[in-house]
Formats: sequence, C-alpha cells, structure tokens
Amino acid sequence: MSAYIVGMVAINDPEKYKQYTAKTPALIAKHGGKFLVRGGAIQTLEGEAFNDRMVIIEFPSQEALQGWYNDPDYQDAILIRQSASEGRVLAVEGVPT
Repeated sequence: MSAYIVGMVAINDPEKYKQYTAKTPALIAKHGGKFLVRGGAIQTLEGEAFNDRMVIIEFPSQEALQGWYNDPDYQDAILIRQSASEGRVLAVEGVPT
C-alpha cells in the first residue's frame, strides 16, 4: 500500500533551502518515491489561507517511506531544511487499491 509524505513549510532562508531541495530528489528516487506536489500554486478553498510551501511525495510502501526518512544522507539534509524553514512533515498511509 502506498504511503505519502505531506510537508507544509514556511521558508525563512530561501538560499539555504535551495541546498536542501538540491539533495532531496535523488534520495527520494533511491527509495522508490516520487514527487506528486512540489511547491506549486495553492488556492485555499475553505478555512484559513495557506501561503506556505506544500510538498507531497508518494512512496510504494510505509517501509520505503521510513527507509527514506531514516536514510543517513536524508538525516543530514533534514538539518539543512530545519535551519532554513519551519513546518510540519506528516507520514500518511494510502488507501488499499
């Protein structure tokens, strides 16, 4: 069953954040993941306006997602992201197909 990362991020240092975004595509692909949403335009249809960056990544399984998140190279990248932004990162289980 697929699993997803949903990231909602407010970037406070765009130049440093670029270092993070340069590292992540290869690490995501290494674990079978792919971007579904990567910072595109957002239109709030209900509730409080959302003006930050949204990222949604699909992995083939929860195990693959956890393998990516716990990969030592991604753990290094997390430090860059956290120093350049504030946000939430959620792991979400998909629905059976």
